[in-house]
Amino acid sequence: MSEAQKISSEFVAKIRERVATVVVGQDEVVERMLIALFTGGHLLLQGVPGVGKTLLVNAVAKAISLSFSRVQFTIDMLPSDIVGSEILDQSKGSFRIHKGPVFTNLLLADEINRAAPKVQSALLEAMQERKVTIGNTTYPLPLPFLVIATQNPIEQAGTFELPEAQLDRFMLCHRLDYPTLKEEEEILNRQLAMGLRTDERGAVPKTAFDMIKDEPCCSVEDLTRGMAAVQKIYVSEVFIRHCVEIIRKTRKHPALEVGASPRAAMALVQAARARAYILGRDYVIPEDLLALAEDVMLHRIRLNYASLAEGMDGRRVLNEILADLG
Repeated sequence: MSEAQKISSEFVAKIRERVATVVVGQDEVVERMLIALFTGGHLLLQGVPGVGKTLLVNAVAKAISLSFSRVQFTIDMLPSDIVGSEILDQSKGSFRIHKGPVFTNLLLADEINRAAPKVQSALLEAMQERKVTIGNTTYPLPLPFLVIATQNPIEQAGTFELPEAQLDRFMLCHRLDYPTLKEEEEILNRQLAMGLRTDERGAVPKTAFDMIKDEPCCSVEDLTRGMAAVQKIYVSEVFIRHCVEIIRKTRKHPALEVGASPRAAMALVQAARARAYILGRDYVIPEDLLALAEDVMLHRIRLNYASLAEGMDGRRVLNEILADLG
């Protein structure tokens, strides 16, 4: 095992072990979060309420010594609630800058589709350019910086559909499933054993959030070394050709109105590199492409009206494209 592979194995093992003390199962989601961290890509988590989206992000964020902010998106939010604003200092007769929660390493955007389009647009600049504009001044965001957003795909009341331009900024969109039978039993057993959180005035039953340790198990330097190692993962010409072929086929498929953008191909290659590193390889293989294709591409394609009327869905179309690749 090379030195880089040893570092990768230790880093990933520490994160998985820490998250496992709080969250039952969801190993694939943790892998996607690590891919986002190693590549600086943004991640969208879709799932019904109660499957642990917010808990997962909190657990991963506190496992690494990164600055972390959480924003609960609501319909009445303003862009200044995210990026900050100029505030008049009456004692000095001048404006001072109040920086918003976006000035962090890891921003959790909870229920992002509840925010109005104006707020989503403000977040768009931060996600793409890693900077924000307050008044007439542009400020760089801390490095690393990434957004992990959550979205409830079922409830539509009081929500705004994310525009294609913003969806395309998310490197990965992962869909969380319900836990298995054994995992759900383990969740209940853990809950029963948690007990109470008390202070001098009273008590309240503990939740899984109370089980998250504040002490990180990995440093920013560990993450930076991992990010540098990912950039050295070998990608063959054949792999690149396959990525381009898949992307271009989405633009020609008769069932699709909108195909994947060039950004999807870049995301596919970078995510495959990170997955190879996480699994202890210094090169990508076709299995990386197949494992990540849905998370990278499904949110970037749109079916046409005729296909929707026939009951087609994006996953079926994508599977057809991958099967044709041979």
